[in-house]
Amino acid sequence: MPLAESLSLDLAMARVGFGRYAAYPIASAAGIFTNVVFGLMRGSILLALFAQRERIGAYDASATLTYVWLTQGLLNVVAMWGWQDLAIRVRTGDIATDLIRPIHPLRAALAADYGRAAYQLLVRAVPPILVGIVIFRTSLPPSPVAWLAFAVSLTLAIAVSLGFRFVYNVAAFWTTDHRGAMILALVVMSVFSGFTIPIQFFPPWLAAIASATPFPSMIQTPVDVWIGALSGSSLVGALVAQLAWAAALLGLSYGLFARGTRRLVIQGG
Repeated sequence: MPLAESLSLDLAMARVGFGRYAAYPIASAAGIFTNVVFGLMRGSILLALFAQRERIGAYDASATLTYVWLTQGLLNVVAMWGWQDLAIRVRTGDIATDLIRPIHPLRAALAADYGRAAYQLLVRAVPPILVGIVIFRTSLPPSPVAWLAFAVSLTLAIAVSLGFRFVYNVAAFWTTDHRGAMILALVVMSVFSGFTIPIQFFPPWLAAIASATPFPSMIQTPVDVWIGALSGSSLVGALVAQLAWAAALLGLSYGLFARGTRRLVIQGG
């Protein structure tokens, strides 16, 4: 397939992903309100930790408020609360249609997910982040280089997240109910990604376990880039780790999907 035609397919899938979520503005508005309310609650709880201390790792009270409002903005961008499109299509048999399309389902899912993320970034992420900046004086990336690094980190975070979500969706090839695997995955992802609390707040042994997983690449790394906790060689190392996890999870997704389709039986065909 010529490169131009190949890229046009990716752009078409990205537009589909964007349009799918843009079709529900009222749901988006309700989601923004919910994000802001939970941001106020989380901020109040985490600030209580600084009543007897000034810093925890790279975080002081100001950085923690920035963390709260940034994570409230990013949770939908990286799809923290799950994605089951593939599993549903396997269960209903619609996956048969995907298999005869000119684009691999994993590639289609990744392109559509970037479209989805673009919508969530523009519509769902900006308002909570602005609330943090205007009301709580949260910080912005300190330099143009930090802004660029954040953009790269967020792009990789979406790929890592999609790779992980695709992996647990593939479980639908081997089980009649994928929801158990999905719920377990979401719990682990919420904690070890640094969304619930920053990984720097974990006990050292638990932080070491979390750091050995792909989950910090989804939330903690982009946040640390934003607040300036990563720079120089540590920044490069974090971005390389994100790239490695994205490649590993997408590669695993591709392999598991190929294995799953070999055992797929669809009625009528």
